[in-house]
Amino acid sequence: MEKTKLSMYQLYKDMLDNYLKSKSEHALYAAQQFSKEMMEKDMSPEEMVSLHMSVFQEMVPELPEQVVDSFDLLLEVMIGYGLAYREHQSLKDRQRQLESELNVAAKMQQTLLPDEHIDASGIDFGVISVPAGKMSGDYYHYIQDDHGSIGLAVADVIGKGVPAAMCMSMIKYAMESIPEERLQPAGLLESLNRVVERNIDSNMFITMVYGSYDTRNHRFYYAGAGHEPGFYYAAAQDTFEELTTKGLVLGLSQKVTYDEYVKDVQPGDFFVLLSDGVTECRTEGDFIEREQITDMIRKYQHLPAQDIVNRVYRDLEKMQDFQLRDDFTLLILRRNV
Repeated sequence: MEKTKLSMYQLYKDMLDNYLKSKSEHALYAAQQFSKEMMEKDMSPEEMVSLHMSVFQEMVPELPEQVVDSFDLLLEVMIGYGLAYREHQSLKDRQRQLESELNVAAKMQQTLLPDEHIDASGIDFGVISVPAGKMSGDYYHYIQDDHGSIGLAVADVIGKGVPAAMCMSMIKYAMESIPEERLQPAGLLESLNRVVERNIDSNMFITMVYGSYDTRNHRFYYAGAGHEPGFYYAAAQDTFEELTTKGLVLGLSQKVTYDEYVKDVQPGDFFVLLSDGVTECRTEGDFIEREQITDMIRKYQHLPAQDIVNRVYRDLEKMQDFQLRDDFTLLILRRNV
């Protein structure tokens, strides 16, 4: 018998003999410590049963035949259990590795989102984006240029997990490479569409709405690529209307043109961009109505824009029993009175 096995054999024999004679708590504690040593030496369950059987037969040579047979059966059971257990542990190790990799990817994904503040006189801005899982398929973007314009975008990658995150990174760097200050929303979407069509799989596509707010003449230009319509709030009329856009999703066809729309923004007006994770919230199995969302925004519109989006998110999260079913992104930009 190998030296290691011999020492384990003697150790277990002494422990078992002590327990059978004393049946003390101390002997049971020694057994718990022995199990840790088993793990360190990578002993399998069947090896433990075999060890117990060998030690016990030496200590009690005249065992009844049925007891010996029962050990044989137990050994066979533990062989199967040991194989299944090792496979289970291997899967758990792999799961932990994937979990760790996803955590790293999720942190990297957060770096793709803008973190600087919009610093424009008379402008109030707020945004919230919460993934339903570790990785998000939503992306938002905003930028200020040197001429007083603010570019805003919300996109939704149709897909989940790492592939969606990779698409998100492509969108970010493509948008950064496009001279936004010289492009109106329709032209920007056309440029993005060509990039996306060349670089993503045919089974994935991206929806997006892009707007450009010119703070000099207070006009909001916008265009959409198959994205969830946002809202425009007109303060003078105290009404919400949909920012309806027509346009093919990004990535389906290389040669696509997009219509561009414009709104004159009056003091107190604001526009709302969002992902379908906002409008497709479910309560008791049914989707909420879009009017419910505008009612929530109206309820909090006296607050700063960031507080509005935070409060709306909390209300919708509560309505869903705090279980998001889809990624949630909500963005508001308001011209102050």
